[in-house]
Formats: sequence, structure tokens, C-alpha cells
Amino acid sequence: GDLQPDDRPREKVARHGPGVLSDAELIALVIQSGTRERSAVDLGRDLLHRAGPFHRLAGKSVAELRRFSGIGNARAAALVAAMEIGRRVQRSHPGSGPLFRIPSDVAGKIIPILADRVQETFLVLVLDARNALRAEIELTRGTISASMVHPREVFKAAIDHLGSSVIVAHNHPSGNPAPSQEDIEITRQLVDAGKIVGIPLLDHLIIAGREYRSMADMGFMSS
Repeated sequence: GDLQPDDRPREKVARHGPGVLSDAELIALVIQSGTRERSAVDLGRDLLHRAGPFHRLAGKSVAELRRFSGIGNARAAALVAAMEIGRRVQRSHPGSGPLFRIPSDVAGKIIPILADRVQETFLVLVLDARNALRAEIELTRGTISASMVHPREVFKAAIDHLGSSVIVAHNHPSGNPAPSQEDIEITRQLVDAGKIVGIPLLDHLIIAGREYRSMADMGFMSS
């Protein structure tokens, strides 16, 4: 007999690959089942209509997704996990880490991680002598302030991972990438601390959606 609506995306992906699936069908495969009233594809379509496209969905928590009709704990958790897999794929690099020679190299790595975050998140990238990535550490999440970002934690991460230099980055959920006075103060503290420990701060990137500002480009790496 005919396949149930929820099974059709499974058959399509098996026969033709995931590229042929609509956004709603991809969501249907993630959430696996519909409700009595609506198929999984219907739920996917409704979620996209109400919550917005994938880049908006990617920033939502389980609690936020549960507010949408038909999306309970299990479906919300599956969606959040799927979005996180997508982020980790974008972040992963086979073999040695990517080389960071100019700010746009760093932005290409960091924007997929931070663009959709609804909380400020402060990242430390530890580099080796070739400017290849050795480690990526999320130092803090919440309001970023000089009192919360301690130079000792930044450079402890660098020392622990045998780093030769560091780059830091954080996001502005407001959408404005211009550095605040607090951002400038944090940068100056880290520049000074880097000189003392012999592990220079190469840049501090501020991410706002798909835009970014490089504190190095703006002249803040010399104190």
C-alpha cells in the first residue's frame, strides 16, 4: 500500500540522498513522527513557518522549541541535537587545524559557531608556531565583561595546550559588531598579559550575525 506521509522522506533520502529533501522533510526525519492531527512533514512545515528558517531555528533552545505546537521534549531535543551536529561539522577539520593568517580566516571558523548564539560567548583559539589551530575553548557564556574574562584563564588555556599565540572572539547578540568600551578594555588587558607570558594575543574578533570586526585591523593589538 501507500507509504504513510512520515515514511516518504525516509524513502526519498534512501533512494536519492538528502539533497532532494525539502527543509520540512529534513525536520520530519529528525523529529521522526507526527501527531494524530498532523504528519511529521506538516509539523516541520509549521515549525519553519512560525520559527523561521534554519539559521533562526539553530539558535533556539529546547525550552523555546517546546513552545511550538506539536513539539514536545523529545522532538525539541532531537532538533537541538541536529543543529549542533551541523555546527560541529562546520567546525571540524581533518588532520592538523586550519591556518589563521588574516582575520577573515578566523571569521570563517568562528561565525558558524557564534552567529546564532543568543547569549554572549567568549572563545579562545590556541595556535601553534605556524598559526594552526591547536585548541578551541569556550571560556564563558553570559554577559562578557572584564571582570568575567580573566587573562589568567585565557593564558592558562594557551599554556595547557602548548600554544605559541592566541586569538579570542566573542559575539554581540544585539547584531552590532562595533566594539564596546568593555571590549577595548578586555583586549588591552589580554595584549599586556600576552607580552608578560610570551604568548601574544594576535586578534580579538567580535561577531554579530554574519558580520565581524577585527580588533587587530582596528589597531588595538599595540598597547
